[in-house]
Amino acid sequence: MEIKILGPGCPRCEEVEKRVINALAELKVAADVEKVADIKTMMSYGILATPGLVVNGKVKCAGRIPRPEEIKAWIQEAAA
Repeated sequence: MEIKILGPGCPRCEEVEKRVINALAELKVAADVEKVADIKTMMSYGILATPGLVVNGKVKCAGRIPRPEEIKAWIQEAAA
């Protein structure tokens, strides 16, 4: 599983990363987590507002911090 956190490294982006790491640990799921700060790469996903969350190439969230339950559901969906 590949998870990308899109954003410039602001506190909101760091919070999304922390929630993703916690969700992966709780679910005992392995994934490659990557932070992407490059504007062109973010725009290639169609994200104009950060933070953004991409799971296995699909944009799951943009412009807000997703709830932990949402992140867990997206991870479980991708792992199925």
